[in-house]
Amino acid sequence: MPVLKARWVVLAVVITLFASILVVNGIVLGEFTQDGAVESTADTGEVPSAALKGGPIIQTDGSSTTTVRVPDKQIVLTFDDGPDPKYTPEILKVLSEYDVPATFFMIGSEISRYPEIVREVHDAGHEIGIHTFTHPDLSTKNEWRREVEMQETQFALAGAAGIASVIFRPPYSSTVQALDNSNWAVMSDMGSRGYLTVVNDLDSRDWESGATLADITEAVLPSAGAGAIVLFHDGGGDRSKTAEALATVIPELQQEGYTFTTVSKLTGMTTVNPAATAKERALGLGLVGAVRVARNVSGWFAVLLLVVGILTVARLVIILVLGRRHARRKPTGPPYTEPVTVVVPAYNEKECIADTLRSLAASTHPIRIVVVDDGSTDGTAEIAESLRLPNVTVIWQPNSGKPAALNTGIANAGTEVVIMMDGDTVFEPDTVRRLVQPFSDPRVGAVAGNAKVANRTGMVALWQHIEYVVGFSIDRRAYDVAQCMATVPGAIGAFRQLALRQVGGLSDDTLAEDTDLTIAIIRTGWRVVYQEHARAWTEAPTTMSQLWRQRYRWSYGTMQAMWKHRRAVFEKGTFGRRGLLNLAIFQTLLPLLSPLIDVFLIYGLFFLNPLETLAAWLGMLAVQATSTIYAFRLDRESLKPLWRLPLQQFVYRQLMYLVLIQSTLAALGGIRLGWQKLRRTGGLEALLGESPNGHQTPRPTSSDRR
Repeated sequence: MPVLKARWVVLAVVITLFASILVVNGIVLGEFTQDGAVESTADTGEVPSAALKGGPIIQTDGSSTTTVRVPDKQIVLTFDDGPDPKYTPEILKVLSEYDVPATFFMIGSEISRYPEIVREVHDAGHEIGIHTFTHPDLSTKNEWRREVEMQETQFALAGAAGIASVIFRPPYSSTVQALDNSNWAVMSDMGSRGYLTVVNDLDSRDWESGATLADITEAVLPSAGAGAIVLFHDGGGDRSKTAEALATVIPELQQEGYTFTTVSKLTGMTTVNPAATAKERALGLGLVGAVRVARNVSGWFAVLLLVVGILTVARLVIILVLGRRHARRKPTGPPYTEPVTVVVPAYNEKECIADTLRSLAASTHPIRIVVVDDGSTDGTAEIAESLRLPNVTVIWQPNSGKPAALNTGIANAGTEVVIMMDGDTVFEPDTVRRLVQPFSDPRVGAVAGNAKVANRTGMVALWQHIEYVVGFSIDRRAYDVAQCMATVPGAIGAFRQLALRQVGGLSDDTLAEDTDLTIAIIRTGWRVVYQEHARAWTEAPTTMSQLWRQRYRWSYGTMQAMWKHRRAVFEKGTFGRRGLLNLAIFQTLLPLLSPLIDVFLIYGLFFLNPLETLAAWLGMLAVQATSTIYAFRLDRESLKPLWRLPLQQFVYRQLMYLVLIQSTLAALGGIRLGWQKLRRTGGLEALLGESPNGHQTPRPTSSDRR
């Protein structure tokens, strides 16, 4: 299937691209601690005295060092950690009001997020310096990481405003008095790369959470007319007091005779922001564009994830309420005692057919059994005839598919009600009697029974057991109450002949003939209900490959049935608005997002708050576990298998999502499937035991005893 393989490649590319987008967004949104003035506590033996005793503008190549002080009565206003969409414009407004220039040391990741603000700063005549891309402590990073931090910021600046920068301020830097060997190594490295390092003389301490307006104002007023480079912040946290403090500080300093200048004027440079090269601009535009895409995609997906979570929880609450209402129902109406016909379609079922027919022969309800052998090559029909059970008719026909086999059986049924079951399924003695009781209500056209996994040994089978219990004990109860049952399972379902005739029997238009038939019946106005006490025991796949083939067919067929009956959404009745939308949203669209949700979970562990991410995941797992426990209690099942539930989330759930994805790809490619028969082991025979009244009944395994 080259088309299908090509689509798998496309899917892998999509997931990889999504993961890459999240990584970009995670790096850009990486949280950092705020700058703060600190005194040196480390060894300063490698720091030149010229730096320790010099000015805050430092030029060094590692061997020689010169510094520049700010002359008296002059101020250089600097702002770190921006740009910020809220606080930077507020600060620019104050600077414009007083016609004051400033220098903004920007973080590359923020430049990439808000390029329009960078342009606004540059167009207003202010200088822009480099403050790294992710704001790390460069003294703890190797030379390669330092190069990346600086280069990526230059690219971001080129993409945002078409300029470069030759001035640099290390994250977490302070005054020259705070220089030590570690941060001096960073400055020496940056100096060798052509950067002029700018620290500060006065720190506004606007980064302190408890700082008041008076505290900020007092901290930046020089003493005795001294000049200074003053540190403010326009990003990295709550900067609501910064613009207000500036509106107080600037006029006060101007009244004292201060003027405001820039780094370029102090150093005699024409500009600290030369034009970027064409190559830098091209790379920068790509970086800014990638960050913008990552930001938008991540934001949209976060909103989508919230919507998915709300919908999932809301649906769970609704089905639990409806399921509980169904469980409290009491039987009404007279008992249904008319004979019924059980149709058993069989294709190569030699391992199970004898068990199936013996279980039917033990039925406490009057039945006629019609076995339709659909061209078996393993002697299935011969085994069925050799049993010589009463009221059993074996019909031979060329291999025509399961729908044709069932239609043959229906045509040979002479009763008002027809029961359909699989050739690898076993009924309890009371199953048929319990299954047909709802037909005393003339509005009922079909009844779904309760399919149970018989071979509850091995992890794969036990995972299916958990899935079956939840699906039947809660979901089908809720669908019954809401009158939107989408599927009467092929393993155990009863139908009124009149309803079957109205819809023309079973169709081979889809691979999910049971879903197709159920939807067709409910669209004609018949009620489809669920009988939890009518139990059928079936052999579940025991290997991943078998399970994959089975679920692939089911999933693909369900999609075909949904498409075939899509017009039900616009019809009167409950199925289109409830059942079909439920299938489309919760069993198709949302599960298709699951791989991306899992990638987002990993993203959250690395780039968001890992504890909050883990708590959210554990919360959803707890909700699912609670509903699963409730389902097991309703069905009176042992809780012992549920310790496998967490592992089911990591393995089984992923497998089901991949099956759904492959089914979607197959549907898009128009691939047709056959019977997709599973290899049976005949293990149901081991589950049969003699009951006190002589009937054969499924004997629960050790995991089912209670």
